[in-house]
Amino acid sequence: MADYQPLDFSGLSTYSLRDRVSKVTVDQFASPLLPGATIADFLRSLPGQLMGRDFPELVERLAKSHRDDRPIIMGLGAHVIKVGLNPIIIDLMERGILSGLAVNGACIVHDTELAMAGQTSEEVDLVLGSGAFGAARETGEVINAAIGQGARADIGLGQALGDYLLTRDFPFNRLSLLATARRLGLPVTVHVAIGTDIVHIHPSADGAAIGKTSHHDFRLFCRLVSDLEGGAYLNIGSAVLLPEVFLKALTVVRNLGYSIKDFTTANFDFISHYRPLTNVVRRPTINGGKGFQVIGHHELMVPLLAASLIDRIAMSRGEKSFAPTI
Repeated sequence: MADYQPLDFSGLSTYSLRDRVSKVTVDQFASPLLPGATIADFLRSLPGQLMGRDFPELVERLAKSHRDDRPIIMGLGAHVIKVGLNPIIIDLMERGILSGLAVNGACIVHDTELAMAGQTSEEVDLVLGSGAFGAARETGEVINAAIGQGARADIGLGQALGDYLLTRDFPFNRLSLLATARRLGLPVTVHVAIGTDIVHIHPSADGAAIGKTSHHDFRLFCRLVSDLEGGAYLNIGSAVLLPEVFLKALTVVRNLGYSIKDFTTANFDFISHYRPLTNVVRRPTINGGKGFQVIGHHELMVPLLAASLIDRIAMSRGEKSFAPTI
């Protein structure tokens, strides 16, 4: 067996630290905030590293899209609704910042329940064993009735449900994304996978009507994506379905001759997932534009994005930074 001895380092070649290229300098450090600091102060105080660098750039790109009258489309998973963010998104809609919404089937369940009763999201663990999960009568009746009406009228699922909520004048319509979008005339497209949502187990579910209205919405979403040059698509909280829908819509419109190259994409989620990172952030912007991956809790990151964007738009109009952070 060999007799190994510690290696002698005395001949190691060295160089000066000051001559070396370094990835971190003190010029990139964060700055402490003082009482009364504004949103703009907060963004300027962030370190010039990773998301401290990328988040302000994303805000600036979105503000430019708005200034240039280019669309900003938001795709949503249901968790965004369940953590109480409807008022934040509605505010962006009412300010004319969002051009449209794309949602999955779970979103319409929670949004409709909130509109009807001001509450949603049952305790699945408590009711799954008895077979009661998803059996709320009003939820199935209202959503499936709206889908049926939409199919007969040859309109999309999002429009049909928005119309239905407004017609029924539910007590919390003011906090519904679907009802608000319909009131404002903004498109909401609903992208459904059969069997994923509780309303599909109800006897009133009509597979043909669901498929017809959701396919209508996919085609409408493709129309929105066809105008995305210079604009932005934000995927928030959908790990699988909407990233796939977005990628298919993008290839459809490019196949039909629309030039969609210089635009912004971003994925917001509380953990990193392969599909949105690949199909929203990376692949669509390979030939132009830029994609961003923002990891963090929706209940923190979405209000921060909204406040920062509203503030940046106001400042571009010569207004003062609008709100203190502390």
